[in-house]
Amino acid sequence: MDDKRISGFPELDAWAQAAYAQRDYELGYPGNQDILLRGFYEWYLANGLEVSCLNNAGDPFNEHPSVMSSQRFEREVLEFFAPLYGFTPGEFWGLVTNSGTDGNIHGIYFGASSLRCKTGREPIFYVSDEAHYSNMRLAHLQNFEVRLVKSDDMGRMIPEELERVLYPERPCLIVYAMGSTFKGAIDNQKALNAVLAKYPKMEVYRHVDAALFGGYLPFTEFKAMVNQREMGFQSISISGHKFFGTGDPAGIFLTTREVYDSQDHFNIAYINQDMKMISCSRSATVPLKYWWLIKHVGKEGWQQQAEALLANTAFLRQKFAEIGYPHWANELSNTVFFKRPAEEAVEKYHLAGSYDPRFGGELSHLVVMQHATRERIEAFVNDVKKYS
Repeated sequence: MDDKRISGFPELDAWAQAAYAQRDYELGYPGNQDILLRGFYEWYLANGLEVSCLNNAGDPFNEHPSVMSSQRFEREVLEFFAPLYGFTPGEFWGLVTNSGTDGNIHGIYFGASSLRCKTGREPIFYVSDEAHYSNMRLAHLQNFEVRLVKSDDMGRMIPEELERVLYPERPCLIVYAMGSTFKGAIDNQKALNAVLAKYPKMEVYRHVDAALFGGYLPFTEFKAMVNQREMGFQSISISGHKFFGTGDPAGIFLTTREVYDSQDHFNIAYINQDMKMISCSRSATVPLKYWWLIKHVGKEGWQQQAEALLANTAFLRQKFAEIGYPHWANELSNTVFFKRPAEEAVEKYHLAGSYDPRFGGELSHLVVMQHATRERIEAFVNDVKKYS
């Protein structure tokens, strides 16, 4: 074995070797295990950055006086991604976040502040019962009145249920799920917007939680589904460690400049900036990873990966059908949920679990990411059959 892989601490080496060996079998959660950053890390080490403290403190669109900040590259990253999500150049604001949840924090916080600025009233928070758990937790954190909206069997927010619980006398802060946590459901933004449009005097802020699907949809023919101009949302959050393969938890948050300008002012002498965002110190390395991936993978590479994800999802469904195994998937989703297999398969492939009597009870799902090749999918289905 290469000596560089041995730390001198047996427990650390054992963990590293086990983690590397598990990569091919990590199919139950939406992390991209096909990371294309070896060249980045070699460059990073060659330049001594591993012994440097880099810090992106403050608004990425304000000039940072320190060369120890990578914010000029962060701005380039945001300027690359913003048009992919329908934001007009020069009329948006954003930042590279610590995770998709960090993006949701900003979306919900900015949304509430924007609505208060317009109306002087506290908004009511609306979210589906199948959306990512972070949204409910963040609503509780900010002490919102929450109205949970029922979803249909496949996990999509039901427009009629939104109208049933809607209280138009107060501003509406709503989160749309662009890929719900377990079933991979996509809320129908146009149908939900039509409900909200019935109440023109009600101020509305729409945040899209597009942690996973927001990664690959811009590179498909269905890109309008995550387009701000097409769908009318005010902000969106996308994960970086999922489709884009940043390796570490990361994300991107984008909103309109109008929303950003409506936020409360916090003039911070320490960094000589008006700090409207929540995060202060942020990773300076993650924006460099995004920048590197843009240059080395880019739109064409991500388009090929997006096509492969959806094609391999169809392949998984085909293989399940061949053995007659109960399974379901939402349209445009790379998530297939199915009858929970034997524990040997659950443990081997690190499968998440859920329970829904509408689908027979105990369930698991598989998220088809870049490392879920057809060979691995076929081996997985063979194991499900073998252990059943």
